[in-house]
Amino acid sequence: METVNLAVNGTLMQGLELNINLLSVGATFVRESQTEPIYRLWSIDDRYPAMMRVATGGAAIAVEVWAIPRVSLSTILLQEPAGLCIGKVRLADGEEVLGVLGEAILCEGKPEITQWGGWRNYIAQVTSDQLGCS
Repeated sequence: METVNLAVNGTLMQGLELNINLLSVGATFVRESQTEPIYRLWSIDDRYPAMMRVATGGAAIAVEVWAIPRVSLSTILLQEPAGLCIGKVRLADGEEVLGVLGEAILCEGKPEITQWGGWRNYIAQVTSDQLGCS
């Protein structure tokens, strides 16, 4: 079966809410990685992130790379929330893979969370704040 690598940066990651979408199509975890420092990240109602490539002010964002059967790529995309799409993502090691990105309109008026370096770090901070641990 022919596969394609897909970089995910939010709820598709291992152990998170939508990871089952990857597992159900036979995707396999390849590795943890980071992007080149050319992306920014927004929280969409604290439910999932949206990552966009930017010309300035970018940072390295934590991602997971998954090998997905090519025939299942559209299935994954159709299960993603509206405003998320598939595009090319450059990883810190210079490899270019497909990845989940956010449309600009999706991020308008949403809090930027780039400074946390990834969705897991951001969610950990939000959870800590809600528990009064900070």
